[in-house]
Amino acid sequence: MWRTPTQESPVSPRPRPARTPRTGRLRAAAVALTGGLVLAATAPVAAFQSPATSATSANAASVAAQPYLVGRGIADVTGEPAEAGMMGYADLGQTSNGLHMRQRARAFVIVDRATDRRVLHVNADVGMIFQSVRDAVLARLTARFGDRYREANVMLTATHTHAGPGGFSHHNLYNITTLGYHDKTFRATVDGIVAAAERAEADLAPADLRVATTQLGNASANRSKRAYDRNPAADRAQFSAGGTDTASTTLQVLRDGRLDGVLNWFAVHATSMSTDNQLVSPDNKGYAGYLWEHEHEGVDYLDDSADPDFVASFAQTNSGDMSPNLDLRPGTGPTSDQFENTRIIGTRMVGAAQRSLTSPTRRLVGGVDSRLVHVDLADTLVDGQFTPDGQDHRTCPAAFGAAFAAGSTEDGGGGLPIFKEGKDGGNPLVKVVADALYTASPSLKACQAPKEVLLPVGALDLVQQKLPVQLVRIGDLYVVGMPAEVTIVSGLRLRRAVAEVMGVGIDKVLVQGYTNAYAHYVTTPEEYDAGEYEGASTLFGRYELPAFVQTVHGLAAHMKAGTTPPLGAKERDRSAGQVPSLQGKVVVDDPHLFKKFGDVLTAPSAAYDVGQRVQVEFSGAHPNNHLRHGSTYLTVERKVGASWQRVADDGDWETRFRWRRDGISASRITITWDVPRGTPAGSYRIRYFGDARSLLGTVRPVSGTSPTFAVR
Repeated sequence: MWRTPTQESPVSPRPRPARTPRTGRLRAAAVALTGGLVLAATAPVAAFQSPATSATSANAASVAAQPYLVGRGIADVTGEPAEAGMMGYADLGQTSNGLHMRQRARAFVIVDRATDRRVLHVNADVGMIFQSVRDAVLARLTARFGDRYREANVMLTATHTHAGPGGFSHHNLYNITTLGYHDKTFRATVDGIVAAAERAEADLAPADLRVATTQLGNASANRSKRAYDRNPAADRAQFSAGGTDTASTTLQVLRDGRLDGVLNWFAVHATSMSTDNQLVSPDNKGYAGYLWEHEHEGVDYLDDSADPDFVASFAQTNSGDMSPNLDLRPGTGPTSDQFENTRIIGTRMVGAAQRSLTSPTRRLVGGVDSRLVHVDLADTLVDGQFTPDGQDHRTCPAAFGAAFAAGSTEDGGGGLPIFKEGKDGGNPLVKVVADALYTASPSLKACQAPKEVLLPVGALDLVQQKLPVQLVRIGDLYVVGMPAEVTIVSGLRLRRAVAEVMGVGIDKVLVQGYTNAYAHYVTTPEEYDAGEYEGASTLFGRYELPAFVQTVHGLAAHMKAGTTPPLGAKERDRSAGQVPSLQGKVVVDDPHLFKKFGDVLTAPSAAYDVGQRVQVEFSGAHPNNHLRHGSTYLTVERKVGASWQRVADDGDWETRFRWRRDGISASRITITWDVPRGTPAGSYRIRYFGDARSLLGTVRPVSGTSPTFAVR
């Protein structure tokens, strides 16, 4: 709490007013909003009304002033921090060996007070939301709340960090880098999302909602500019000269005139951390949430019993071709330090969202509504009104093109060195390899053309092909939930389809990628033809985007008419067929020779200055034994009088927790703390918390404490 605001942030931390206890009672309706409408109770009129009429009028005034109920929740979704393949880059060498910052889920429940219709929005610091996760969450919510939360009104989305442990999909393609399924990470993800949702439901209170859009032009770069430039000039004119989507849209939650939370959408990949990183991290989106919540608002994530006071959720939108690596090389731009880049891009996102607080805002009016359908993208007939040539076309069974194997070179995606981006992979060997891998179906090759088919993942049943597509309405803001990574022009066309049906401006429609399931990329037909990585990863052929446009157009038509479309056939349940991975499995923990668990192996120096790094090593245990949700693997403590006060833990930016195996069963735990600016001089210590497994399988807590050191 001693940090001073960084130069990247234009808004200093604000002192919080005293808060009234939340006991479930309705709050007063009269509020004064900065730069907005003053809403006051009409006391003189009420004085001449009967008590019953007065109460009815007061309730009506309350609903008019705060027409929604909004609840907020935060929970831990951190997966296995050691010996687990990480999700995103498909790099077999990127295996977790510790924790930089915890992954979290941030939930908002929004209820229309007039109709009691609601939506649940959860944004999780994970690589993807898979159908397996969504189905498990829905089952848990149904058991807890009955039919309050259903397919259509639950929107689950991912920040798409590439620095989280994987293995939590029920589709085998995504468990390759983890050598199989990791149930512990799956359960951590599901448990955290459900906990955040339950906390949001319990936190419901009357609210007013405002939305504002600011511009952020120095936090993204178009990593597929050659493909983007193939789009019509009218489409490209909607974006910056460099081909970036600079819109930062922030939904503000005001309860009794006080800002209690924000939900921001901005298009940029959460790939500031490169494949070289092996510490679990929520990347730039998660850091943005942490910065506003913890550093600016004083939220203590370990205080589970308390109101979080503030929730800042930084969600994705159409970020398929938007990279945070401004120099278009992994881990580069704004600097050559991937950790510093994470901090800077996250801070810039917070700055843009905070500028919305003093920008013109639009008050949301109207109800809450939602629609969802499952579409078989392997075989969808697309009407000519949605295709470039005006003719009917069909989508194709899922297949990757050759450039997929090259990976996204700008963001550090894994790939094979013979494969390069560009049509046909830019290498004559590509066709030879592709033909060798796949020769069975000329019809698939024709359907996927001009893509050179590398791997028919649909025929091999490796990816999801029946996909959920969602449309959520919050007042007059519409959010399209897409189960894929959508390029900015693809997002523009999806937004236009909804805006046209609903009769609203395109500024009132957002596309949110990485939502409810995962099916790689969505490019425009023009971008598809370029053969870049994104086009090669557009699984269902050249007319995939038109199929999605057709679908959201239909969802909007149903929403406008007040009708409900058939849900459609869902992806089958694959939970029973998972093969557990041996990666990260703990057989037994032993301390180092002649040591006990928690003993210090390397002590800190006697004193440190602000800006220096403190390092301590302990004889510990494997961290996968207990993921310590709601707790921590470490604390940094300051002596205050006769007691010790926690000043940092494993969820903080300044700490790093590293695990290393020594010998067969010993674990070396290295904890570092970068002493931040503003740290008071005094006596400090670092504590380690772990859990050790015996040969019989029992797990017991262990801990250690460093010698005291001084901060000068």
